[in-house]
Amino acid sequence: MELVCESDQLEDYLLELNEVNYSNSIIKGKIEELFNPTQTELEKAKAAFEYVRDEIAHSWDIQGQLVTCKASDVLKYKEGICYAKSHLLASLLRSQGIPTGFCYQRLKLFDKPEKGYCIHALNAVYFKSLDKWVRLDARGNKDGINAQFSINQEQLAFIPEEKFDEKDYPVI
Repeated sequence: MELVCESDQLEDYLLELNEVNYSNSIIKGKIEELFNPTQTELEKAKAAFEYVRDEIAHSWDIQGQLVTCKASDVLKYKEGICYAKSHLLASLLRSQGIPTGFCYQRLKLFDKPEKGYCIHALNAVYFKSLDKWVRLDARGNKDGINAQFSINQEQLAFIPEEKFDEKDYPVI
């Protein structure tokens, strides 16, 4: 899978945004808990990834009624869909100077494309020490989903389709 960056400026992947609000006090509190100055960027990324994956519930899995989007709300309510969880992971990592962006996968909802699809969100993280982008998926594990922090071989919540033919997946 080839990643296509919207910007060639790493600074753009460190910006604080409405949804990636790492100056918020609740986010700052979690930053103090998760990180310390002796950690490497890889250690920080793994700590943040595992926290978001394991401690923030995926709204669908718990049949949650809240709709969170901002990183601070995701952290406050401890739930969100994949998009919201990716905002929290980006917020935590960007606060540490680790460039983090967003990636999207088109997934079939059932066994056949004509039954519909959804868009799944995850993160791309740039590790300066490795000089490469790595995709990380903090969606949350459950039966059939085993996403892991890996810098060598992707282990995402959903395996991307090798062949994508636009005519097989009509846009609705």
